[in-house]
Amino acid sequence: MKILYEDDYILAVHKEAGIATQTSKLAEKDLYSEVMNYLSSKGKKDTIGIIGRLDQPVSGIVLFAKDSKITAAFTKLMNEAKPEKYYLARVYGGPKDDEGTLTDYLRKDAKTNSSIICKEGEKGAKKSILQYKVAEREGNEALLDIKLITGRHHQIRLQCSNAGYPLLGDRKYGSEKSIEYSKENNIKTVALRAYKMVFPHPVTGETMTITDEEK
Repeated sequence: MKILYEDDYILAVHKEAGIATQTSKLAEKDLYSEVMNYLSSKGKKDTIGIIGRLDQPVSGIVLFAKDSKITAAFTKLMNEAKPEKYYLARVYGGPKDDEGTLTDYLRKDAKTNSSIICKEGEKGAKKSILQYKVAEREGNEALLDIKLITGRHHQIRLQCSNAGYPLLGDRKYGSEKSIEYSKENNIKTVALRAYKMVFPHPVTGETMTITDEEK
């Protein structure tokens, strides 16, 4: 387990793509269990809390609180403070402009564990915004540096796909061409990583910047 930051109250770790943040499936590896085992080995027996999850195919930063009181305070603070979350997404094709904003309305379908683009005012519709800058362009690919303004279910994957540049390795929201290209290039998981978070510390109030510079 790769630890990105740790103090007496919180823990930030790197989640590998393909591993669930937390699962109820028997014998399936998950990050929550790894963190529990790590803290248990250090003598901690308090209930830990997950502060923001990542989809199973996505890699990057996941935050944990080390006890129930910190979990409650941290969750409330994160909801109020609106932390800054940054992602790197490798997409098929890419936007025409080098930077821009995507704004859509998304609705989650719990039965299929997916989200769809819908119209404002529809039942369950939530306004979804992200900002992007093109970090690289090469052949049929582009690397987007994304700042997530709202945190919706599968937001980056769906919004990029809807805009015409789906994420590589994304079988759920990818286009026929992007899925075929991913297969040809042996890209087996969603090319999305949460690489930076900026948020207030739940105890000290200090502005924390956590980065995951894995390439």
